[in-house]
Amino acid sequence: MHPVLFKIGAFELRAYGFMLALSFLAGIWLATKRAKKRGIDPNNIMDVSVVIIISSIVGSRLLYVIFHLDEFRGRWLDTINPFQSDGQIGIAGLTLLGGVVLSFISCMLYLYIKKLSFLKFADIIVPSVALGIFLTRIGCYLNGCCFGLPCEGAVCVEFPHHSAAGSVFPNQSLIPTQLYSSLYGLFMLVALLYLERHQRFTGFLFYWFLVLYGISRFTIDFFRFYESSMVVFKISGTAISVNQTISLVFVLAGVVALVYNRTRLNGFQSAKET
Repeated sequence: MHPVLFKIGAFELRAYGFMLALSFLAGIWLATKRAKKRGIDPNNIMDVSVVIIISSIVGSRLLYVIFHLDEFRGRWLDTINPFQSDGQIGIAGLTLLGGVVLSFISCMLYLYIKKLSFLKFADIIVPSVALGIFLTRIGCYLNGCCFGLPCEGAVCVEFPHHSAAGSVFPNQSLIPTQLYSSLYGLFMLVALLYLERHQRFTGFLFYWFLVLYGISRFTIDFFRFYESSMVVFKISGTAISVNQTISLVFVLAGVVALVYNRTRLNGFQSAKET
């Protein structure tokens, strides 16, 4: 684990911030290339990217704060102020899924105002989101956040005491859920680029992203540590987190949209044949 990549005087280049920035840059590069192939003005992709960057950070922070209110009682300014009351510089505490949700909503509103198709742009951008998850979760691992439950075996990792993982589970080996999350980001990227060959309607890749991300996130989160404030309900003693609940909504929405559009397309083709 290397939360700080290097330090020069008071300046620190932190691993998570670096990987987050890299994910945005790589995602914009990929989306721009894909936009050109589809005849979309790359400048529109750049504009949407700004919306995504801002809304993803705000959404990630907002979802974290909502379910960690006790952490900020008496110091509410710390929710948005990068200069924390304890002397720390930077905003610690982000929930990635909140950023994903707010990014979708913000892009939908922005593109509606611009009279551009959200689904066309979503099909272009979702592979970049998968690439971003792949890179950002490596930053989570290096930072020692978003960690898993205690385990034993060669694949388990013990984090140092000064990390979030080490402070919660000192001297214990944990499931490296960050790396598993990174791998499903890579899997989604490959799967989406493959599925694109069989695209039959606008929104096809976006709906598949909802299904793939929802299933992956719902599964991984069974092995991830969450505070009690993040648990929505329990089924036979098994805790279901906020993120898993949102993930299930993603899967349901994606499946319904795929089935509906496939049925509508098949019906349209049958009508043409008759």
